[in-house]
Amino acid sequence: MDIEFNKNDDEMRLLISKMEKRLQQIYLGGGKSRIEKIHKQGKKTARERIDYLLDKDSPRFEMGAFAGYEMYPEHGGCPGGGVVIVIGYVSGRQCIVVANDSTVKAGAWFPITGKKNLRAQEIAMENRLPIIYLVDSAGVYLPLQDEIFPDKEHFGRIFRNNAVMSGMGILQIAAVMGSCVAGGAYLPIMSDEAMIVDKTGSIFLAGSYLVKAAIGETIDNETLGGASTHCEISGVTDYKCKDDADCLDRIRNIMSKVGDYNKAGFSRIESFAPKKNVADIYGIIPDSRDKQYDMHEVIERLVDNGEHEEYKELYGQSIVCTYARIDGWAVGIVANQRKIVKGKKPGGSTEMQFGGVIYSDSADKAARFIMNCNQKKIPLVFIQDATGFMVGSRSEQGGIIKDGAKLVNAMANSVVPKFTIIVGNSYGAANYAMCGKAYDPRLIVGWPTANVAVMGGSQAAKVLVQIEVASLKANGEEITPEKESELFKKIKDRYDRQSSPYYAASRLWLDAIIDPLDTRKVISMGIEMANHSPITKQYNVGILQT
Repeated sequence: MDIEFNKNDDEMRLLISKMEKRLQQIYLGGGKSRIEKIHKQGKKTARERIDYLLDKDSPRFEMGAFAGYEMYPEHGGCPGGGVVIVIGYVSGRQCIVVANDSTVKAGAWFPITGKKNLRAQEIAMENRLPIIYLVDSAGVYLPLQDEIFPDKEHFGRIFRNNAVMSGMGILQIAAVMGSCVAGGAYLPIMSDEAMIVDKTGSIFLAGSYLVKAAIGETIDNETLGGASTHCEISGVTDYKCKDDADCLDRIRNIMSKVGDYNKAGFSRIESFAPKKNVADIYGIIPDSRDKQYDMHEVIERLVDNGEHEEYKELYGQSIVCTYARIDGWAVGIVANQRKIVKGKKPGGSTEMQFGGVIYSDSADKAARFIMNCNQKKIPLVFIQDATGFMVGSRSEQGGIIKDGAKLVNAMANSVVPKFTIIVGNSYGAANYAMCGKAYDPRLIVGWPTANVAVMGGSQAAKVLVQIEVASLKANGEEITPEKESELFKKIKDRYDRQSSPYYAASRLWLDAIIDPLDTRKVISMGIEMANHSPITKQYNVGILQT
C-alpha cells in the first residue's frame, strides 16, 4: 500500500472511532443514574427492550441515533431525540421498532422526537412494514410545546398516521411499558393490538394531579389507568403482562403467527461477497476534499463479486451509472466520479472534467439510466460525492440547467425505491439531483466523511466576505487584510460546523451516520423492506422525457 492510502486509512479509522465514542455516550440516554433508577423499578431500558425483542444474531439498522445531537443545550440536551428506532427482525419478520427512552426527560417529546417518530412512520408506510411501539413517555415536553404540538408535522400527525396505516393494512402493535399520557394515550388504542405491563404501565388522558385540579376527584394513577383498569374494566388494552419480558415475549408470539406479505418482486439471487477487501474503502476515500479518487474502486468493494455492468461507460464520465447486485439484490447505481478524466465533447474536442462536478452529458446519461431502471423494476442506489453542476458561460450556453432539470425530473418521478449514500460532498443542486432527503429516498445515510450544505465552507466564506467588504466600502469604511482574514475564518468555521454529518444527522437530514463497512447491510435491509410494498404507480417523467 502507498503512503497516501495509509494516510487515508488512518484518517477514516480516526473518524469512525470518534463516531463510535459519540454513539456510546448517546446509548447512555439520560445517564447511568437514570438507567439504574429504571432497573430498580423492575423495568428494562429502551435499548434493552429492543435487544430482547429482536431476533438474536440478526442484522439490524438503527435510524436516527444522532437525532438531537448537540441540540437543546438550554434544556439539558435530548440524546437520541429521546426515542430509539431500529429496523430489525422479530420472529423472522422484518419490522420497525419505536421505543421511548424514559431516561431522557421521562421520555417526553421534544420537537426532534416528533420528527424522528414521524420518520419511522414514514418508513413503515412507504414500505408497508409492520411497526411496534414500546411506549414509555411523559408526553409533550411542555417548555417547547409550541414547537411540537399544533402544526401539521407535529405530535398530532402521529395519530393521523396511526389511522392511515390501519387503513393501509399495515400491522401496528403497541406495548405500554411505562407512562402513556394525554394525547399519547390514543396511540395504543389506535394500534391493531395493545398490551400493558402490570404495575409499571399506565394510560390516561389526565393524571391523578390534573384530575384532582380539574374535577376534584382524588384517585391514584394505578386505579385511574393501570393494567387492571384497562384490561378488566375499560377494555382499552388487549393483554395484561406481568413484566417487561412477558410483554416482549407476547409480541414475539404475535409476530410469529403473522402471514406472508405481497412482494414488489425485486430480483434477488444468491449473495456473494465483494472480491476485493471492503475495508480498502478506508484507504480509498481521501483525507482531504480537494483530492481525487476513482469511484469505480469504491463500487467494486460494495457489489457482489465486484462485478458490475457500466452504462455508457465512455460518455458523461463525471457520473458512473452501472448495474450490479448487492447482497444478491439487483441494483442500479448512480455515483459521482471524483477522478479527473478526459471525455470527448461534441465536435471531437477533449476537455478536462473535474471530479465531483456534474456536467450536461453526465446529467443526460444519468436521467436515461434512471428511466431504464424504472422500466426494469430495479432499485436505485445513489452514491453522492459532488460539489455541484458545472457553471460558466460554456455550460450555461450548452443547456446545463435543462439537462440538470431532466435528471431531477427523472429521479423525482422514479417509482422504484431509491437509497442514498453520501460518502463525501453533497452540495447545492447536486444534493437534489443525486436524491437528497427532499426527494424521498427510502433510506439516506452518510459516511463519517459526508458533508451536506449549499456549498463548501471556503466557497461560502469567500462569497460572503466579498459581500461584507463591498458593503463596508460603500459606507466609506476600510477593511484591513487582517480583519478580512478574521471575518473569513469566522464564516468558514460556522459553515464547516453546519455542513458536518453530525449537524445533518442531528436534524434527521440523514437517517444515520454509518461505518462504510455497513453499507452493503443497510442497502440490503432497505431493499428487503421496500420489497414489502408492490409498485402501483406508473413511471412517467413528464415534460422532460425526451
